[in-house]
Amino acid sequence: MSDSIIAIVPAAGVGARASRPGHEAVPKQYRPLSGQPMLRHAVCALLADERVSQVRVAVTPGDGWVDAALAGLPRTVWRACGGATRADTVAGALADSGVADDAWVLVHDAARPGLPAAALGRLIDACLADPVGGLLALPVPDTVKAGRERVERTLDRNGVWLAQTPQMFRAGVLRDALTAACVNGVAVTDEASAIEAAGYAPLLVPGAMRNFKVTWPDDFELMEKWL
Repeated sequence: MSDSIIAIVPAAGVGARASRPGHEAVPKQYRPLSGQPMLRHAVCALLADERVSQVRVAVTPGDGWVDAALAGLPRTVWRACGGATRADTVAGALADSGVADDAWVLVHDAARPGLPAAALGRLIDACLADPVGGLLALPVPDTVKAGRERVERTLDRNGVWLAQTPQMFRAGVLRDALTAACVNGVAVTDEASAIEAAGYAPLLVPGAMRNFKVTWPDDFELMEKWL
């Protein structure tokens, strides 16, 4: 089996939740953090590990920001293969890559620019030694409530994890899992959920607090403190 690794960064979304009313509608992944677009930080975090042979960024057709955002980065390509959903975008990027079925694929959120090199290294080390692959994640530290306007119940947090990215799986297994999820109408919010639906149990690898997903307007200020 191959130890070859590529990375895919789905960057076809607009990040509506991160926008402030009245601000220019620049997609979230291109908004600046510490003087550089968030997407560039996320890609550079992947390039920090020399075992990642290439980073492939999947954008929306007609994207007018990516050329400037990623100019000059080594081992990086971008393709207009973004789809209607994250799963569609990752599947399109996999098909576009032409990577062998037994190659490893890291999928990383464009909105996680704070990925530490140590966490990425941990994930790669663990997955190369695992038959399935896995993902970065953190155990839930807080009391978890279920409900809408009022609490309906308190959930048991034991064994509950917050999924992060990157998530790392064999290309062929990931492609087949995404295809099966689409055919069977399975909701896929990350790659691991497709892998789980296919009958596998991904490995949980300890992530990092600074690897949070920039989602809300205030998250930009918080992430600036880490970069």
